[in-house]
Amino acid sequence: MGIVLSTVEQGLIYAILALGVYITYKILDFPDLSVDSTFPLGAAVTATMITNGMHPLLTLPASMLAGALAGAVTGIIHVKCRVRDLLSGIIVMTGLYSLNLRVAQDKANLPIFGTDTLFKNGLTAALPDAVADYAPVLILLALVVLCKLCMDWFLRTRAGYLLRAVGDNPTVVTALAKDGGMVKIQGLAIANALVALSGCVMCQYQRFFEISMGTGAIVIGLASVIIGTNLFKNLSFLRATSAVVIGSILYKACVAIALSSGLLPKPQDMKFVTAVLFLLILALGLFAFVFDTAGGVLFAKLLNVFRKKKINPMVGAAGISAFPMSARVIQKMAKEEDPYNFILMQSISANVSGQLGSIV
Repeated sequence: MGIVLSTVEQGLIYAILALGVYITYKILDFPDLSVDSTFPLGAAVTATMITNGMHPLLTLPASMLAGALAGAVTGIIHVKCRVRDLLSGIIVMTGLYSLNLRVAQDKANLPIFGTDTLFKNGLTAALPDAVADYAPVLILLALVVLCKLCMDWFLRTRAGYLLRAVGDNPTVVTALAKDGGMVKIQGLAIANALVALSGCVMCQYQRFFEISMGTGAIVIGLASVIIGTNLFKNLSFLRATSAVVIGSILYKACVAIALSSGLLPKPQDMKFVTAVLFLLILALGLFAFVFDTAGGVLFAKLLNVFRKKKINPMVGAAGISAFPMSARVIQKMAKEEDPYNFILMQSISANVSGQLGSIV
C-alpha cells in the first residue's frame, strides 16, 4: 500500500508540472527547455523561505511568481530578440542554474527537515493515525484539482482562446488586432508558473532542495501529456487537462513497476529507464499511425479486386481518427499526382468512419 500511495502522490506532484508543459507543448507548440530549471527554481524559493521562518503556504504564490518571471524572460528573448524558441529556452535554462544556487543561499543541497511544510505541520499532526497516512495525497489532490479547474476556466476566457489561437493559427490573432507575441509571453509565464509550483510542492514533499532535481523534468512532463492525450483522446467527456493529470499518474506507475520488479540493476539507471520509456511511448504512437494508414490503403486495394468500379486506394489512408487533417493531406497528395484528382469528399467520409471506429 505504501508504494501505491507514494506513486499517486508523486504522480499528482508532477501532474502540476504536466499541466504547464501541456500549455507549451500542445497549445503554444513551443519546445520550452527552461522547464528543467524553473522546476528547481520553485524548490529553491521554497527552501529559502521556509528556512527563514516563513509560512509554507506563502511559498506557493512566491514560487509561482518566480516561475512566471522566468517564463516571461523566455518569451521576451524569443519574441523581442527574435531568438529561436529552442535556443531561448536553453539560454534561460542555463542562466537559471546559477540563479537557483544564489536563491538557495549558494548551496547545492538545502534541507528543510524539522520545519513545518504543507504535509508536516500542527494540523496534520493532530489527525488520527488512520487518516494521517492519507493526508499528503488528499492535500495534493485538492491542489491539483484547484490548478486544473483554474486552467479550465482560463482556457474558456477570451485570453485563453487567444492563447490557443496563437499556437494553431497566429493569423487569427493578428486579424483580431492582438499582439501574438505578447500572448505567447503570457502563455509561457503561466506554464512556467505551474512548473515552479510543482517544484515548490516537491521540495516540501521530499523536505529538501537539490540543484539537479529538475534534470529530466521536461521528459516527465512530455511523457505525461502524450500518455494522457493519446490514451483518452476519444473520450469526449474527459477534458484534456484531466487526461494530462491521469497520464502523469500512469507514467509514475510505470516507473514504479520498473523499480519494484527489479528491472533496474542500479538506482542510477533511473534516468535511462525514463528515457527508454518515453521513446517507447513515442514509437508506439508512430507505429499505430503507420499501421492504420497502411492498413487502409491495403484494404482499399483488396476491395478493388472484387469491384468493377475501382476505388482510389489513397482514400483508405484517410480512415484514421485524425479528423480532418488526414483527409486534407490525402487530397493534397492526390492533387500533386494529378491536378484533376478530387477525392476530398471520399476522404472525409473515410476519415469520419475512422473517427467513429475509434469511439466505438
